[in-house]
Amino acid sequence: MTATDPALTALSQGWCALSLLHGRIESHIERALEAGHGLSMREYSLLDVLDRQHMGPGGHLQMKQVADAVVLSQSATTRLVSRLEERGLLTRYICATDRRGIYTDVTDAGRTLLEEARPTNDAALREALDEAAENPELAPLVRVVEELRVPGRPAPAEA
Repeated sequence: MTATDPALTALSQGWCALSLLHGRIESHIERALEAGHGLSMREYSLLDVLDRQHMGPGGHLQMKQVADAVVLSQSATTRLVSRLEERGLLTRYICATDRRGIYTDVTDAGRTLLEEARPTNDAALREALDEAAENPELAPLVRVVEELRVPGRPAPAEA
């Protein structure tokens, strides 16, 4: 294949469209969360991941798992946890069975803020997808996102 190969060009165009959709959604949600709740999208995602951790098997996530879930490096995740801990939204504690393990938990204040922000996040996501669906280049991707089902999570109608 060469750089001018039609398959590579189509692949590149698809990637650009996906990147554009992601950027539009992220910036729309970011503005809504920041304006309504003083949260960045990463902060919201971290609170959401940590809040859900106790509902799954095992009850706790290692920092690498949390970093993967919020799509950040481990060091960036640690800094984010520290900022939210300073705001009283998270707390850290040492594992009772393995003193090397440090767990992070959402505080009552963090859980309250998360519950207040969740409808804002959901509405901003819906708005961003509806707006993107009007763009012929992005509409097929929006349909894919709307039909996507993450294993282990209920479908939107079941939630």
